[in-house]
Amino acid sequence: MADTILAVTGLTVSFDGFKAVDDLNLSIDKDELRVVIGPNGAGKTTLLDMICGKTKPSAGRIEFKNADLTKLSEYEITRAGVGRKFQTPSVYDDLTVLENLEISYPKHRGVFGSLFFRRTREIGDKIRAVAQDIYLQDELETKAGILSHGQKQWLEIGMLLMQDPELMLLDEPVAGMSARERDLTADLLARISKGRSIVLIEHDMEFVRKIAHRVTVLHQGKVLSEGSMDQVQKDARVIEVYLGM
Repeated sequence: MADTILAVTGLTVSFDGFKAVDDLNLSIDKDELRVVIGPNGAGKTTLLDMICGKTKPSAGRIEFKNADLTKLSEYEITRAGVGRKFQTPSVYDDLTVLENLEISYPKHRGVFGSLFFRRTREIGDKIRAVAQDIYLQDELETKAGILSHGQKQWLEIGMLLMQDPELMLLDEPVAGMSARERDLTADLLARISKGRSIVLIEHDMEFVRKIAHRVTVLHQGKVLSEGSMDQVQKDARVIEVYLGM
């Protein structure tokens, strides 16, 4: 347990009588990049929704660094060190890349801090470092609205990195990307997973093979299989309900 950063126990949630997640148990280690796969309706996004507080479970516990996230608000969960990226990029189109990164910086940004905000050297250094990480170092003055879809995906990852979360939740971060952008994103995730944990939902099996430390397969709200990519690909149950489709 010393290396576990997230422990999900008995997690259940129902929508109109349908159990989207059903008595789910899952643990994520520190510095682990875990990929969650499974057919549509398996409960993947609902799991991330519950970890980040967007959806409250009807039963179970989500323990992050000894805190029960089910008892915290979305804001409190973010403050605790959990960052979430949704499937569709959510950036401020009318702001530059620099400004998008800047407004994501959490320190000294309360109600009064935002009124009297000044870009310090610390913040400037952080912005430049993150922009380098996400391949947008030459686009700092570019409006986010004219970036490519892939660049917007990177920018939103960068906005999370500005918050320096210990756990990042990413929902299909390479959806809509070119093959070149997917390769660059694999390199990006390998770099930023050092020193933090990442839970990622993905359907691109070639991409999953490149990045995953471990793979969890969900089916009907439960863990169907778990292990390396080779292990889950050889699991007859996974082939039947997902990979064989």
